[in-house]
Amino acid sequence: MCRPLLALAAAGALVAASAGGVAADTTTDAGPALLDYTADEIARIVRHGPWPMPLRRDPGNPVAGHAGAIALGQRLFFDARLSVDGALSCAGCHVPALGWADGRPRSLAREPLDRHAPSLLNAAQQRWYGWDGAADSLWSQVLRVMLEPREFGTTPQRLQALVRGDRELSCRWKQVYGGVDARDPERTMVQMARAIAAYVGTLQTPRTSFDDFRDALARGDRAAAARYPLPAQRGARLFVDRARCALCHVGPMFTNGEFADIGLPFFVRPGVVDPGRHGGIAALQASRYNLLGRWAVLQHADDAGPTRHIQVEHRHFGEFKVPALRHVAATAPYMHDGSLATLDDVVRHYDRIDLERLHADGQPLLRPLYLSGGERGDLVAFLRTLGDGVVAPPPAPATPRCR
Repeated sequence: MCRPLLALAAAGALVAASAGGVAADTTTDAGPALLDYTADEIARIVRHGPWPMPLRRDPGNPVAGHAGAIALGQRLFFDARLSVDGALSCAGCHVPALGWADGRPRSLAREPLDRHAPSLLNAAQQRWYGWDGAADSLWSQVLRVMLEPREFGTTPQRLQALVRGDRELSCRWKQVYGGVDARDPERTMVQMARAIAAYVGTLQTPRTSFDDFRDALARGDRAAAARYPLPAQRGARLFVDRARCALCHVGPMFTNGEFADIGLPFFVRPGVVDPGRHGGIAALQASRYNLLGRWAVLQHADDAGPTRHIQVEHRHFGEFKVPALRHVAATAPYMHDGSLATLDDVVRHYDRIDLERLHADGQPLLRPLYLSGGERGDLVAFLRTLGDGVVAPPPAPATPRCR
């Protein structure tokens, strides 16, 4: 990930020599200032790019990247007829104007749910889906929503009847899949999930001011790097160093893609516990739609490797996915249960984390930070530079007209 090593070393030497070991944290007559990052700090920052990444194909989905499937999936994503009562679409819990989440602490589908709706932005880059990782592909995650009684609560027979009874959908089905298999409603349901996943796979966040800063550091361009706001510069240093955020939030997506216990309560409500990753692995292994099942069309044999080798262990209880942080400022509230309302609340949680609530094998990664108020503000300022505003739905790709 950190390829431009010569430029990186040059940048580190240039910054260290110019600052003499003292943070250059004020604007000078020569223009904006740059902190005296060490070569190691620059290397850690550069690991969070480059961006954008090449789009990852949804494993097991033969129509991922197919223009006709993407256009069909976009129609289906906003179509409430997919739910059993015709009242809920995918966009009901993944609203474009709310960072492709829903802004609620815990989502409200056909019934109240136990978890916060995660953003769908950059979902194609992930390995596991859902806060517990109970799905190993985008299309199988869509199937979980379709079949969950509290969400769409639908059936293959109902979805097939919907497609066959709608002239436009039937035409699109013929373009993408060659037509509807009248003998196999389950196939139609899986095809529907694959088309929706093909569309969701196109939802990618644009470049940010952080990416410009990161790239400038990588090529040793001090003047360009100095345009990045000073609070965000200080926050970036904290993020990769003393605050230890980058131990888990690493790489271009700002996540290691795995799961962790961060000291949040396990109880959903009195008497009901959310097992997190422990339950997610069990659900994944039991699913007929995982990458080991008959419905997966694998392009590469090793696509199913992680699913084949995953084993549930006691340590997984109460672990939840380490979320990606791109566009994080637009996706409040935070955590799997939506219990933290703001980014400042998130930083405060880690700042005074209760070690008695954590379980971990070996050396724990988390510890109280004891940051000052200014340092917490700098971290939040940095996080806000990872994306802002609304990521609008991409335009539907051009496809043949249906007649």
